[in-house]
Amino acid sequence: MSRYAFEGIHVLDFSWVGVGPISTKYLADNGAEVIRVESVSRLDVLRIAPPWKDGQPGPNNSQFFASFNTSKKGITLDLSKPKARELILRLVPWADIVSESFTPKAMRNWGLDFEHLRAIKSDLIMFSTCMQGQTGPNAMYPGFGQLAAALSGFYYISGYGEGQPPAPPYGAYSDFVAPRLLTSALIAALDYKRRTGKGQYIDMSQYEAALHNLSPAIIDYFATGRTLGPRGNESHRYAPHGAYRCADEGSEDRWIAIAVANDQEWKSMCQVFGVADADGRFSTQLLRIEHRAELDKFVGNLTRGHQASELTAKLQAAGVAAYPVQNCVDLHQDENLEAFDFWHWLEHKQMGPSPYEGLSHRMSRTPGELRSAAPVLGQHNDEVFRGMLGLTREEIEQLQKENVIF
Repeated sequence: MSRYAFEGIHVLDFSWVGVGPISTKYLADNGAEVIRVESVSRLDVLRIAPPWKDGQPGPNNSQFFASFNTSKKGITLDLSKPKARELILRLVPWADIVSESFTPKAMRNWGLDFEHLRAIKSDLIMFSTCMQGQTGPNAMYPGFGQLAAALSGFYYISGYGEGQPPAPPYGAYSDFVAPRLLTSALIAALDYKRRTGKGQYIDMSQYEAALHNLSPAIIDYFATGRTLGPRGNESHRYAPHGAYRCADEGSEDRWIAIAVANDQEWKSMCQVFGVADADGRFSTQLLRIEHRAELDKFVGNLTRGHQASELTAKLQAAGVAAYPVQNCVDLHQDENLEAFDFWHWLEHKQMGPSPYEGLSHRMSRTPGELRSAAPVLGQHNDEVFRGMLGLTREEIEQLQKENVIF
């Protein structure tokens, strides 16, 4: 039995930024050999994005990039040059999977699209992931996950009500949705290849992927004609339901999230606080939902005099769903994450010992692991070009002079 789930799988990875690198990271951390192809003249934007080691910007100092590229090897080529593309074509027979995340014209212009590559390797699996897929009137529009989140409706429904500005989900939202679907499609394609000997092409639209997380709102529109708008933390099922400020700890604002599902939980919560609903405004779930604004003020006044951690313990013991709103420091001290051995320190070639998030799943028979830190630019050029392709040192030096290899 193989030690890793994807041991023996080879991936030639042209993708950059989020969706593609995260998807290939799942394979790499579970045993696949992934060669990440990068350009020095057009850096992956995450390489120049913070946080940086010691606050010093640099293409090999970004932990943002590093977190998405563990267990991979890295090479640098200028694909605008024919000699670089010739080297890639020599690597294609090695690859089981080719990945890319450019606008549809890029790989076609280089002669590295699926039709050209499968002529070299007939059972190749290839995926392309971009904002709106490879076809349609907007296929050529470039962009990042923030734009996809706006395009797919998340910015419209995120906020605190009419007249308030949008409060969108943090970051490039679709970048963290699409990889889950894309990796599942890759696993299905690998299984299909195992059974039939045939490869296939996967066209991943980040726009369409994001829409899956809006399914309830979309279904409700088709069923009722209603358009879901911003509602803050309001819920149709829970009341109270929100984040409430607790006693500050030093200079830190501390908050607690509470969700009450029924009348019994409401009574238990009131007992924890030692209060009663004197005027009966909140005595039933329906009344609490009807008077949400007053309810939030009522609960907020109760939580303000308590420490979040102590209050959490009391509410949970009473059967009420509650947990502190954690910040980054809290996460690195979280007892459950520590018990899971979630945080890992890997030796990065330039940044030295650096913290990485662990795997989000645990397979009993073939557990994955962060096998190596992310590569610095061109870290494995010699291993790939000399070791795999058999180029001499003189040939590599000449290609470096011609800015084919960096």
